Amino acid sequence: MKKVLFTVFMSIMLFSCVSQKKINAEKNILILKDSYCKPPEDYNYVKLNISYNSDSIINANAELKKYFSDQSILILNALGTTSEVEDMIKIKNDSTINSRLRILELKNIINNKITIVSTELNATAAEYDCEGERVDQMANYVQNINDKKNNFLIMSSIITGAATSIAGGIIKNNDWQNAVGIGGGIIGAGLGLATFNPKGRKIEFRHERNLLRDVWNEKLETPNFPPFIWYMFTEKKFANNEHGFSILQNTKQRWLKLNFDNDMDEANSSIVFSDGGKYTASDLRNRAIMLNQMQSVVRTIFQNINYLLLDLDKLVLKK
Repeated sequence: MKKVLFTVFMSIMLFSCVSQKKINAEKNILILKDSYCKPPEDYNYVKLNISYNSDSIINANAELKKYFSDQSILILNALGTTSEVEDMIKIKNDSTINSRLRILELKNIINNKITIVSTELNATAAEYDCEGERVDQMANYVQNINDKKNNFLIMSSIITGAATSIAGGIIKNNDWQNAVGIGGGIIGAGLGLATFNPKGRKIEFRHERNLLRDVWNEKLETPNFPPFIWYMFTEKKFANNEHGFSILQNTKQRWLKLNFDNDMDEANSSIVFSDGGKYTASDLRNRAIMLNQMQSVVRTIFQNINYLLLDLDKLVLKK
């Protein structure tokens, strides 16, 4: 009898240890709460020659259409290098040494500016990648806590049920049998209900520098993005779609459909677009997916850069 009661007592004591484990868990995640992915300092990016009247820009540089695509012309305009290209066109048929050197000089000016924005693209993609990994680490951490908790509760329920059955067979007093049976049933039911938590536990996760919020709000309110990248996100000529949406708007539509089941109210109130707060493992996974999507979006801009470089080389080599 004493052994049975001791077993029941130990199962209850083990269950009470969960709260202490929660306290210990909070102490072990400080390295993940604060982002280690953000740039070491804010950088004042050089303002570019950006205009969203793309048709006017293309029409104003009609002489470039013979050598460059519309997208390349817009990039050249944003970088402030259309005058260098015009000078190259004027002298490209001149085979003198001075003209050849001048063309190389002009091309070098353009390449330097392309290198700068390419570095910005790489830096932004790297931050998205790092932040996505940070969120994944936290999601795994929370999921492991949920799994351990559920395993513990299931094991405690099994022990309680076994102890109750054994006690019922040993105790001869009907009143005591009923009391042990009822008590064991209540404890078992409580342990069972404790495992029935679809979302699992929540954990504090902060991200004041939110790389998703500006995209969702379609407004650059923070220094999260260099001007060139934001221009590529928001200029509709770079989106290559039939619906007239920008890269940013297409991304937002995908999030709304795939991550929020077309529920705009849920999306607008989602924690992923805030400064952070109490996250479930599922919410963290959702945020990680969106960050990884944005990393891919940033890297696709290199396609436009590549086409511009190819057009530029053709201009230099074509007679």
